[in-house]
Amino acid sequence: MENQYIIKGGTPLKGEVTIGGAKNAALGILAAAIMTDETVTIENLPDVRDINVLLQAIEGIGATVQRINSHTVKINGSTIGNITIDYDSIRKIRASYYLLGALLGKYNKAQVALPGGCDIGSRPIDQHLKGFRALGATVTIEHGMINTFADSLVGNHIFLDVVSVGATINIMLASCMAEGRTVIENAAKEPHIVDVANFLNSMGADIKGAGTDKIRINGVSKLHSSEYSIIPDQIEAGTFMVAAATHGDVLIKNVIPKHLEAISVKLIEIGATVEEYDDAVRVSADHRLGHTQVKTLPYPGFPTDMQPQIATLLALSEGTSTVTESIFENRFKYVDELARMGASIKVEGNVAIIEGVEGFTGAAISAPDLRAGAALVVAGLVAEGYTTIDSIHFIERGYENFEGKITALGASMEKIPVDDERAVMKFKLKVG
Repeated sequence: MENQYIIKGGTPLKGEVTIGGAKNAALGILAAAIMTDETVTIENLPDVRDINVLLQAIEGIGATVQRINSHTVKINGSTIGNITIDYDSIRKIRASYYLLGALLGKYNKAQVALPGGCDIGSRPIDQHLKGFRALGATVTIEHGMINTFADSLVGNHIFLDVVSVGATINIMLASCMAEGRTVIENAAKEPHIVDVANFLNSMGADIKGAGTDKIRINGVSKLHSSEYSIIPDQIEAGTFMVAAATHGDVLIKNVIPKHLEAISVKLIEIGATVEEYDDAVRVSADHRLGHTQVKTLPYPGFPTDMQPQIATLLALSEGTSTVTESIFENRFKYVDELARMGASIKVEGNVAIIEGVEGFTGAAISAPDLRAGAALVVAGLVAEGYTTIDSIHFIERGYENFEGKITALGASMEKIPVDDERAVMKFKLKVG
């Protein structure tokens, strides 16, 4: 049964919220966990749909997956009997392609369906395949499947033509047990790349330079068991930072402030207050914020996954702002939905020109993808009156208990079945 969010806007967020584990780090780490025949324990796993689907795919190839609780899992890859990841797994979650690098690295062969995923533009995997070929694998694509195999994998010098998080992780996985030394140049530097490398090292891999644009990997003969806790989610934290900047005051706990610097800088620039602690940030604003220019860039630049959220905030700020999307070409689909709430945004190519308005009014809207969906929730929280948001399965791919965390900050928001008039009436009576 399809659900939707219903929100009564106008209550500023106040209080504290605890951020979960990083979804994008967890996806790479779960794939890496199957590369040893010993049991691996992974903690601080976010309980979101993408993670649960990847765990199903890992079980589907025969690995043993034991859920200790909603945030801890034990994985043993010694029972894998199958190196084919079918279209069904990959259609539900693009990051299943990390199993290509993991299986290739462990068994010298793998077969994975071509990916689908969030509809925010084409994300080709040619750099992944270029990396596998450089390590000595033969790669063919037939009947919608990517087939890779090698007699043995041998380290090599690989220069990525574009900075790609997915390719960087996949090549790290494939090369960590290859013979000799692999160097990845023009590597992505995102925090979750570092987390995957740290996890592989905890299993006995020898990876240096993660977090810089040059990663050096000395192949090892095998990997062993490990216990590992995933870093906090930079984008979940950033989403709450932006939500707090709409006249709220929120302490956001269990974060790594350094990972949030690009977001903090922009919020401070437009007039919000950001205080950093060891493992928390506090964001508050008691007035209407100002305008700025934002351009999405690979880490440590402003994250593309925060672009819809910051644009929503700027749509309520004074003056004219511009947001330039330089990573994905299809990332402004939420603009029509915001327009229904009163936003004034004009998209020209990859630039959104935003004229700040005094306020939004509630409307019936639909989430076009994961991060845009979260941005629309932020819009609903500040809009006058009631907002309903459909297609929230996108949002649940990456945010755990979103409505629970938001209502704990004082807002009025509930998850109800779509087209359930009684649930709507009940909500309206309750929040009055």
